[in-house]
Amino acid sequence: MNCLGNFYTPQMNVIHRGKVRDSVRIDDKTRMIVVSDRISSFDNVLNNYVPQKGAVLTGITNFWFEKTRSIVDNHYIRMIDPNISLVKEAKPIKIEMIVRGYLTGSMWRGYKKGKRNFSGVIAPDGLNENDRFPTPLVTPTTKEEIDRPITPANIVKEGWTTKAIYDKMEKLSRKLFAYGSEFLAERGIILVDTKYEFGIIDGEVVLIDEMHTPDSSRFWSLENYQIDPTKVDSIDKEYVRQWLLANKVDGKYPNVLAPEVIEETNRRYIDIYEKITGNKLNYNFNEDVYARVKRNLISEGLIKDSYVSIIMGSPRDLEHCTKLKKGLEKYDIFVDMRVTSAHKNGERIPGIVEHYNNSIEPGVVIAVAGRSNGLGGALAANLSVPLINCPPFKDKIDMMVNINSSLIMPSNTPASTIVDISCAVGAALRALNLRRLKNIFIQEMVQTKADLIAADEEIRTKI
Repeated sequence: MNCLGNFYTPQMNVIHRGKVRDSVRIDDKTRMIVVSDRISSFDNVLNNYVPQKGAVLTGITNFWFEKTRSIVDNHYIRMIDPNISLVKEAKPIKIEMIVRGYLTGSMWRGYKKGKRNFSGVIAPDGLNENDRFPTPLVTPTTKEEIDRPITPANIVKEGWTTKAIYDKMEKLSRKLFAYGSEFLAERGIILVDTKYEFGIIDGEVVLIDEMHTPDSSRFWSLENYQIDPTKVDSIDKEYVRQWLLANKVDGKYPNVLAPEVIEETNRRYIDIYEKITGNKLNYNFNEDVYARVKRNLISEGLIKDSYVSIIMGSPRDLEHCTKLKKGLEKYDIFVDMRVTSAHKNGERIPGIVEHYNNSIEPGVVIAVAGRSNGLGGALAANLSVPLINCPPFKDKIDMMVNINSSLIMPSNTPASTIVDISCAVGAALRALNLRRLKNIFIQEMVQTKADLIAADEEIRTKI
């Protein structure tokens, strides 16, 4: 299935992985938000992807960000891929502002049992399921490992933010909800409830994260609601929640969606995107999503088209590794340098190779370890990219004594060993199998042949 899962590249620093979004540091003022096709429900990430889901969420959010700047500024800069946006770095206020226009979902389940106090807000008596509130209710929750309802007074008391900032967040949330409700009603959609998140940029409160998406909001068909408010079908992620509830086994939710549920979820998400924005998703669904992301990041100058990672067993190998790096960087590739010992902290190896195994761009790893080289084998056994040993021998005696630890590998541990630095550089670059590098190598070979012919003629003439 052509979907975007976790985002990996050794060229960028992923600072946070959420249930759906990966946050990547660009610089002190800019962050990149990668919206995956992962889907979560009941605080769990399911073991499925939903095609185009990330593009739908990205497109809808950016649509609303542009529409509501007159109400409140936001962190959005621009979209650089259907799943990726650049945003301004903001200090998040870790409170979710949940605005409810109708009595439904978890709130109804509590209400029918007699509960009336929700996050310090008192719901009126005499309401039925799916009834509209006279005035939308704002019921904030914390953003923690497990979110919890919290009153405005306790938000201030516990130090989440100041009263002045909370009051502003509530006022803005109501304005955004009113705008969204009116806008969507004109398109036959009821904005039932939603959540907003805010942050601080240069001392000002701004809108962050996502806005009025099928992940963060509940949508109903206005026409269906007018026919029968008690049987209205949600056109959002509630469809997935209801399927999970209906298919619990021994009190546990499934962690895999049925194929037909994925297909229907995909259809619903694309449908709500088109209804909200008035446009169709404008990109080639058939292009490999990772290839597209790589191409767009390269076009933006955010990454190079490939990498070579040099992993040394000890900081004492740095001089040798620096020579390798110098040779590689002439060809405009990214060079990553790491230190880890197979014997002394080999437990780090799985975490290190995870980024290389799943990177969006092609890569090669060079292992630099000499005496008793366990590093090359440990890496090769866990890598899905080529591994080259380039031991830092001090002299020929060192090489003769220790070369076998780099040459002899266990079965299913594919690694080559190249002693000469320039040859290791050339082999790593060729293993990347890039057209632009092939063209360079061909030119270099042609030039080498021409130089040899010229040298031959010069020496022959002198003789």
